[in-house]
Amino acid sequence: MRDNVKGGALTEVTFFILLSLYEPKHGYAIMQFIEEMTEGRLSLGAGTLYGAINTLLEKGWIKPYGDVNGRQKKYVITPDGKKAAKTELARLRKLVDFASDTMGERS
Repeated sequence: MRDNVKGGALTEVTFFILLSLYEPKHGYAIMQFIEEMTEGRLSLGAGTLYGAINTLLEKGWIKPYGDVNGRQKKYVITPDGKKAAKTELARLRKLVDFASDTMGERS
């Protein structure tokens, strides 16, 4: 995963996974959330999702939630994950403002 909170952007998939986990969810619910929020533009396969989940667990941006031995493991965003998501939101806002100004479309 090519995420760089310090100097760059999160991948779109990472950002959506973090957003989805403001409420605890299992993998399939994360996939549904992302597909619904992007109106089908992003559709994750299980391998992509679980690879991303493992990376986010390693970074400490998400953590297991509830019964970790159950069939459907749930995850939730951590304070560090919320910080990463907020940093990305601020970056995106600046990008939209710059683009709007440049294109003369700011209201």
